[in-house]
Amino acid sequence: MWAGVISELQAAGIGVVAVASPLRSLASDAAYVASAVAEIDGPVLLAGHDYGGAVITAAGSAAANVAGLVYVAAFALDEGESALDIIGRFPGSQLLPALRPAAFPGADGGPAVELYLDREAYPRVFAADLPHRSAAVTAATQRPITAAAFEEKSPAAAWKTAPSWYIVATADQLIPAEGQQFMARRASAYTIAITASHAIASTQPAAVAGHIAAAASSASRRRHDRPA
Repeated sequence: MWAGVISELQAAGIGVVAVASPLRSLASDAAYVASAVAEIDGPVLLAGHDYGGAVITAAGSAAANVAGLVYVAAFALDEGESALDIIGRFPGSQLLPALRPAAFPGADGGPAVELYLDREAYPRVFAADLPHRSAAVTAATQRPITAAAFEEKSPAAAWKTAPSWYIVATADQLIPAEGQQFMARRASAYTIAITASHAIASTQPAAVAGHIAAAASSASRRRHDRPA
């Protein structure tokens, strides 16, 4: 998903660490990412896609060295709000009809449910602008998220205190563009819009990397301009 964006950023001399969120619960995923960020020496710009936006929103409030947040067709949740709340608020999402449940043993040994996108629907609802064979590969390699994480309320909203940037995917079938624009405005994010599906990081890596690089440059200037 992020390979093309990472390649562009590295070519621009920007250090990148791709943290794999466990996708088990919003609180624990955010704590995991915050712990990884805390291990990095120096300021960190967090970037998240989809549910990853919810994770960086919470993690950004827990890690002291976060310099800013970049949302890429992502959930920029408010405190006490869930990803499901946003999906329900704005019409047009194809997410819920495309989700498929699967049972797995939870941490306590009891039954739990995780969700994945129907593999037949995936190319259409997630990655309509990817070649079909590439979309089929990403459908086969998708990582499921627990139903609990999708429904969990955000414990914090880091965009209230940290500068934010947003990339709206205008052809997104999962998070409606109207919902993305609402979250971007609410966060007072520096926003661009790109005609792309939800798989925007794969289909428009140079544009996504460019906005992240601009955010990194701006965050660096803000830090240097801060009074001693």
